[in-house]
Amino acid sequence: MFHMDIAEYVRLSYESLEDACEAHADAAARLARLSSIFRAATLLATGIAAVLASMAAGRPGWRLAAAIAATAAFAACAAYVGFNQQPRIQGHRACSARLWLVCEKYRGLLAEMHENRLDLASLRDRRNALLQEAAAVFEHAAPADRYTFDIARRSLRARSGAPAVIPPADAAA
Repeated sequence: MFHMDIAEYVRLSYESLEDACEAHADAAARLARLSSIFRAATLLATGIAAVLASMAAGRPGWRLAAAIAATAAFAACAAYVGFNQQPRIQGHRACSARLWLVCEKYRGLLAEMHENRLDLASLRDRRNALLQEAAAVFEHAAPADRYTFDIARRSLRARSGAPAVIPPADAAA
């Protein structure tokens, strides 16, 4: 029915971990960009509010504009604090870094396999240890957010033979 030798299994495991590593790094970069944009918008709204407040001091007609700008600045600041993305960014970065280490160990295992430096028993033992290490990374480091869900969904679709075309995480709300 279906036959796969251990070398192919190790290679496929390595490729899926490498994909997950890159996807978590991309998610961290995307969240960091959004956080930077939000900080810049907060700074801009605060600057506009400050300028309008200084103009309102001399002219009574600018008071409403200054109050609206101050409210917008406060709303932007409250939203930034309320939607604190830093733990999620750090979670994706940590997961990517730990997966990179596991991928490097897989690369070493693959190199030793291709040089025929391992017997079958030690190959299985090292493969099982790497699988346990990868499972521990996913169990303890990956944040529970839509980016992680999309990474898992993409991985499962690619492995099942279904089309791996998945809309970006920003489009799936």
